[in-house]
This record gives sequence, structure tokens and C-alpha cells, in this order.
Amino acid sequence: MIKPPKLPDFSQYLRREPVMLAVLSGLAIILILAVSGLSRIFYAQQDALATRWSSRGTADLNAGNYRAAVTEFRAALRYARGDYAYQLSLAQALVGLKRTDEAHAYLINLWGRQPENALANLELARIAASKGETAQALRYYHNAIYATWPDNQETESRRARLELIHYLLGINAETQAQAQLIALEATIGDNPSQQAQLGRLFLVAHDENHALEAFRRSLRLKHNNPEALAGAGEAAFQLGLYPTARRYLESAVAVSPGDTKSVALLRTTGFVLQMDPFRPQIPVARRNRIVVAAFAAAGKRLSACAASGAAGPPSGLENLDQQWEDLKPHITDYGLRRNPDLANTAMTLVFNIEQKATTLCKAPSETDQALLLIAKLHEEN
Repeated sequence: MIKPPKLPDFSQYLRREPVMLAVLSGLAIILILAVSGLSRIFYAQQDALATRWSSRGTADLNAGNYRAAVTEFRAALRYARGDYAYQLSLAQALVGLKRTDEAHAYLINLWGRQPENALANLELARIAASKGETAQALRYYHNAIYATWPDNQETESRRARLELIHYLLGINAETQAQAQLIALEATIGDNPSQQAQLGRLFLVAHDENHALEAFRRSLRLKHNNPEALAGAGEAAFQLGLYPTARRYLESAVAVSPGDTKSVALLRTTGFVLQMDPFRPQIPVARRNRIVVAAFAAAGKRLSACAASGAAGPPSGLENLDQQWEDLKPHITDYGLRRNPDLANTAMTLVFNIEQKATTLCKAPSETDQALLLIAKLHEEN
């Protein structure tokens, strides 16, 4: 009788399988954890290297060592590819090296990723300004002013606006600069130095009224501030407020005797106040003496112009010379007392002579310059 084949005994295998599966699973988990740990170590090393190189780059960028900074930020990007901050710092270093095309390529890419980034906008504004692309520069400057800054939002926004103002003044866009200065005015507050700086910028932009206000605010916050006193004196001088100008300029010179500009303006202011016959409440006798002196000064101006030419007064002054000669016998203290209206006639002729001579003759004397300022003052009034 044939015996059936003996079946294999799986009982031992079945008993060993869970153990083997557990062992294999444990090995797999160990390998996964090892790989994960190695990966973390690798990326930690990458991050550490990137941080180390970027720290060096930041230090060199802040120190103006742009060439070293470029190398260091490129090294940082090898370990942290695509990092926004590192790319932005690299672009700033490239700008420092005047490699604006390379910088622009980085910055445009960064701007596309974060159009609201203040630093990217500011650097793009600087590049556009350097290339004379005014519309683009203004666009990026405005973006930077109103963008989000990583810290010190108000301070950094103010600095960006100041940079825009200097740019506008540099391209003689005074009206736009004045508008930006008025916007800046609202952000300064009780800071005497910044108010004085604001006043100085208003003067450069030929907005003397706002300049005088800013200098006065500075002086209310800090009395005897030499910069504010000198600035207030200059602003008042430009506005034709000569008594006010004298008061500020005298204080400026007293506080800072080496301020040659204030000294010169104070001297000119003194001549103007001394030679203006139309100042209110001036005694008649004093007024007449001033008219006689001004008339004589205009005659000297004509003589000086004639001496500078080949024969007689320059063309355009002959008629004024004849008018002066015709009027000369009557412009005396006695003549003016007899006919007070002659004072206006004489001063009109004086102003005409001084204004015409300015375009035809040599530089005016201090007296002539004062008469020109008086003429301008009363023309405006």
C-alpha cells in the first residue's frame, strides 16, 4: 500500500514569522530614523554654513566691502538656494559694486515674488534713478515709502521719503519735492534737529514760508539752535522780511560767530534796512536823506558801467543816464522838501538803473545789491 506524501510542517514557520516581521519592521524603522537623522544633520550643517557665510556677508555689506560681500552671499546661496533674504543682500552688494544689470536681474525676480518688499523697491528705485528712468524711480520710491519694512516702519519709511526728496531736488522737480516735504512734515513731530533739516530742505526747494515755519518749530523745541537760527534768518531774508531776518541773523552770529553766510546775510540785511526809504514810520527828513543817497549810488553805478565800456554807458543805459542827469539838480534835501513826489520819481529811476545795470555791467556793490533787493521788495508789494 502506497503511503500519501508527508505534508511539510508549517507550524514552526508560522511561529517564527511574527518574530521575523517584527525584526524586519524594527530594522526598517531604525534605518528610517537613521536616514532621517542623517538628513537632519545634513540640512542643519547646510543651514549653519549658509548662516555663517551670510553673517560674514552682512558684516562686509554694512562695512562697504562689497566685493567680499558678493562672494560670501553667493557661498550662502550654495547652501540655501532660493533664500529671499540672501538674494536681496547679494543684489545690494552688486549695487554697491555698480554692477547694476546683475543686481537688477535679481531684484526684478525678487520683486515678482514679493512686490510689497520695501528693500527690493528701494534698490530698484536707486537703479532706475541712476539710469535716469524718472517714472520708474518715482514708482519704486513710492512703493518703498508705503511698503512693509521688517522693523522700524516709521523710521525707514521716513528715510525712503527723504531719499526721494533728495532725488527730486537733484532733478529740479521742486514742486514734487515740496509736496513730499509737506508729507514728511507730518511725520517728524517734536524733534528739533529733524525740524531744522526739514527747514533746510524747504529752502532748497524754494518754499521759504514752510522753511521759516519749520525753523521756528525747531527753535521752540531748542532755543539758540545755531542751524535753526541761521535757517530762519535766511528764510526771512528770502521772503523780504528784513526786520525778522535781522533778528534771527543777529542771534545766529552771536551763537556761532564763524558762520560766514549768516554774517554776510546780516550785513546785506543792514544795508537794505538802512537804504529803504519806504519803510513805515520813517521820519520825512530821514527818508529824504535816503533818497538822496540812493540816487547818488545809482549815479555811481552808471559811471562804473560807462567806465567798463569803450565809450559811454553800455547800449540800453543811455536813456537812463540822461534821465538821471536831468533829475539830478532836483534831488536834494531842499528839492525833496519842496516837492515830496520827487522821492517816488527818483526811486523809480534808481530801481530801473540798478535792474538794467545788473544785466549789462559788472557785479553790483553791496549798496547796489541792497537797492536791487529793495526794488524787488516793493515790486512784490
